[in-house]
Amino acid sequence: MPKSLHSERHVMIAKALADQRRLKGLTQTQVAKAMGRHQPFIANIESGERRIDLVELLDIGAIIDLDVEALVRRLRKPLSEK
Repeated sequence: MPKSLHSERHVMIAKALADQRRLKGLTQTQVAKAMGRHQPFIANIESGERRIDLVELLDIGAIIDLDVEALVRRLRKPLSEK
């Protein structure tokens, strides 16, 4: 099993965050500022260089209007069903 930082599920999270942020017309800097962080924090999450914890996921999700519950349901499906 690959390390979770580079797992398919981690890639799905990073992609969902980046896609939704862009869909909302927000920059990484705007999202980071809303969280009291610097832009590299968001860049590192979206690029897969940094893991995101649940609280951060919920915080970013609220900022970018991401349905975190739907994302979790997709992550829980067996990989063969995705």
